[in-house]
Amino acid sequence: MAGTTFAQLLVTQLRDLGVERIYGVVGDSLNPIVDAIRTTDGIDWVHVRNEEAGAFAAGAEARLTGKLAVCAGSCGPGNTHLIQGLFDAHRDGAPVLAIASHIPSPKIGTGFFQETHPEAMFRECSHFCEMVNSGEHGTTLLHTAIQTAVAKRGVSVLVVPGDVADERVAGAQTNNLATELGRVQPAAGPVGRLAEMIDAADTVTLFAGAGVREAREETLALAERVKAPIGHAFGGKEWIQYDNPFDVGMSGLLGYGACYEAMHEADLVILLGTDFPYSEFLPQEGSRKGPRLVQIDADASRLGRRAPLDLAVHGDVALTLQAVLPLLTAKKSNAFLKKMLKQHHKALSGVVAAYTKNVERMRPIHPEFVAATLDDLAAEDAVFTVDTGMCNVWGARYITPNGKRRVFGSWHHGTMANALPQAIGAAMTFPDRQVISMSGDGGLGMLMGELLTVKLHQAPVKIVVFNNASLGMVKLEMLVEGIPDHETDHEQVDFAAIAAAVGIPSVRITDPKKLKKQMAQALASPGPVLIDVVTDPDALSMPPHITAQQIRGFATASTKVLLGGGVGKMLDMAASNLRNIPR
Repeated sequence: MAGTTFAQLLVTQLRDLGVERIYGVVGDSLNPIVDAIRTTDGIDWVHVRNEEAGAFAAGAEARLTGKLAVCAGSCGPGNTHLIQGLFDAHRDGAPVLAIASHIPSPKIGTGFFQETHPEAMFRECSHFCEMVNSGEHGTTLLHTAIQTAVAKRGVSVLVVPGDVADERVAGAQTNNLATELGRVQPAAGPVGRLAEMIDAADTVTLFAGAGVREAREETLALAERVKAPIGHAFGGKEWIQYDNPFDVGMSGLLGYGACYEAMHEADLVILLGTDFPYSEFLPQEGSRKGPRLVQIDADASRLGRRAPLDLAVHGDVALTLQAVLPLLTAKKSNAFLKKMLKQHHKALSGVVAAYTKNVERMRPIHPEFVAATLDDLAAEDAVFTVDTGMCNVWGARYITPNGKRRVFGSWHHGTMANALPQAIGAAMTFPDRQVISMSGDGGLGMLMGELLTVKLHQAPVKIVVFNNASLGMVKLEMLVEGIPDHETDHEQVDFAAIAAAVGIPSVRITDPKKLKKQMAQALASPGPVLIDVVTDPDALSMPPHITAQQIRGFATASTKVLLGGGVGKMLDMAASNLRNIPR
């Protein structure tokens, strides 16, 4: 490698580590790196219309593969555009390397054209962010940046001035990466205390987050042993809800069913691998007698930061449950579990009628009907990316997990416009897998230029637009505060016509009777398709537990909007679980 440029070394090393593509917009100080990609086999440049979309796409690729994904931005504005997608990837634990090119190093600090300070700007959304001062310095920092992103599951940023990228370097240090990470074994003391607390409690509820991904069997085994209902956060839904006879739904702003009640009426609540941020939905000191609260997490920094704990257990969820299960005495009574399963079924039954009665004749089309139809028609292993806002609600309540599907959005950063660029990343990574973007009209409008990216690469994304000409979640926020909604509803946009204008096949659906047929045809079509469904802007949804103040505010602002929400196939599952209560 003697005599190569740092840019060439960087690109070759990434390629050799399995990176197949870099997302970004070419230009300026990034040109040496882009040229190195041009001359290197096995790694491609994926041109997007906004660096923000490139960062979202890289984050989606990293989520799906668990491996390092890469995006890049040129100096100044190219860097600042990256930040939204990097915040999203970092907060969701996606290993992403961002290459932030910089102005010529002799000009740094002079107020030069497009000058920013990326090594400071990206600190908050990365585990590692350093500027390369020379080509030789860069060979060390490159390894550290990649290893940190992989080890800490988040973003690393390598700031590279354009002149440094062009420097000649002797070669790379031979330094293997640790990509197969170990798991945190819990200490014996907390495991013993956990067993004592479980045995002492008459009733137990489990609340699962994304940390149960590798602990599904252990979680179900614990529920069976102690006759515990299982609730989940949105992050845990795809890993624990399916084929789960103990399921009592989801808590939080998007929640449904009896999860909230199960958590507040149990003697003991165990939080499994979740950093659930909405503390108002968690049992707190002074509520009722106050259920005892235990948290198990492989990241010790998360323990106790949402609610006061009676016991904190630092450990991988699966390893912790494997250690505690042999210490437990099986509970004989399933009365609490039976009560919660009944309550869950009743809660779901109570809201279904409002969203199923005459739904095929209602115009504008109910978004719940769209989501339920999409769930029926989508492939068994489809990847769904979900826009922030009301699409989150429909994704949470209607897309049925089965162990093969993936469903993700901007769960922690909560930004608009994430779904389409994330779908682009998913489709570039798995072109033979069905990828569906559940896009709100607000989100799609914000990064609509990425339709050009879809067309350019013929990315086989099915873009389902819930087109209600409204910022529905913002409207809901205003209504629950008793504020009349203002500037949330806007003029209708024909997104199908826009897609057709850029060369993407599209269909606009306004008749609920034709929804299933038209959607099925669109989903079955090869390549990209935009499905523009005109939906009801007044179909909003409230969480299962709301305060009296919120109810009063909602009633003051509007009497038109229904409380509650549909639940798709979950009612069937709840009925089945009730008939076959685990013994």
